[in-house]
Amino acid sequence: MSSPSRWEIFRRTVMGRAYPRVVGMQRERSWLFFDTLLPLLQVSAFVFIYRAIQAPPEFTGFVVLGGAMTAYWLNVLWSMAAQFYWEKETGNLELYIIAPTSLMAILLGMAIGGMVGTTVRAAAVITLGLLIFRIEVSIVSVPQLLGVFLLTLLALYGLGMLFSSLFLLYGRQASHLSNLLQEPVFLVSGFYFPVRALGFIPALGASVIPITLGLDAMRQLLFPTMMAQFRFLDVRIELGALAVLSIGFLWLARRALSYMEALSRREGRLTIRGQ
Repeated sequence: MSSPSRWEIFRRTVMGRAYPRVVGMQRERSWLFFDTLLPLLQVSAFVFIYRAIQAPPEFTGFVVLGGAMTAYWLNVLWSMAAQFYWEKETGNLELYIIAPTSLMAILLGMAIGGMVGTTVRAAAVITLGLLIFRIEVSIVSVPQLLGVFLLTLLALYGLGMLFSSLFLLYGRQASHLSNLLQEPVFLVSGFYFPVRALGFIPALGASVIPITLGLDAMRQLLFPTMMAQFRFLDVRIELGALAVLSIGFLWLARRALSYMEALSRREGRLTIRGQ
C-alpha cells in the first residue's frame, strides 16, 4: 500500500483533533448551559447600565454582539494559546512532537473543534439577547457580514496559533499571560462600546487584535444608522485589514511552530514538565 500524501496526513490530523471537541460538547451538555447563561448575565449588566443612562437602543445591540464575541476570544486564549503548555504538563506534548504530522495541523483541528462549540454558545447568546432585549437590526449586506465574521475568526485563530508557541516558550507563565490578556483586550477592542470612543490613535493600535476591526465592521453592517457617527473605519478597509491580518498571523504561526518543533527535536527541552 502506498503511504498517504502530506496533505492527506494534514487532513486526517485536523479531523482527528477536531472530533474530540465536537463530541465532547455533546457529552457534557451542562457546559453549554453555563457557558451561555453566565456570559448573558454579564451582557445584561451592561445593557441595564446603558438603559439607566438612557443611551440609544442600538447600544444594547452593541453589547449583545460584543458579549457573544467574547466566547471566541476566551476560546483563543484558553483552548488555543495555552494548549501546548497544558499538553506538556500532562505529558502529551512528546507524542505531538514525534507524530508524523505538523503542529499546525494539530492546532487547526483543535481550533475547528473549539470553533463549533463556541459558535453554538455565541449564537445562543445573540438569539437570547435579541429576544429578551428586543433588539432591532438592519443588515446592510449579508455577504459582507459573513465575510467579516469569517475573516475575523481566521485572523483570531491565527493569532491563537502564534500565541501557542509563545506560551510554550514562557512555560509556567502561560496561565498568567492568559489572565493578563483577558480584560485589557475587552477594553481596547471595544467589546461593549464602539472602539472609536477610545480615540483614533488608540483604536488604530488596538486594530492589531482582529476582533477590534471585526466588531466595528459587524456593528456597521447591523446598526448602520447609529454607527454612522461611531464607526472607526469603512467596512471595506476593515475587510482588507482583516485579510492582511489573517495571512500575516497564519504565516507567523507557521514559522513559530516550525521553529519550536525544530528546537524541541534538537535540544529536547520543551517537553520537560515544570519549565
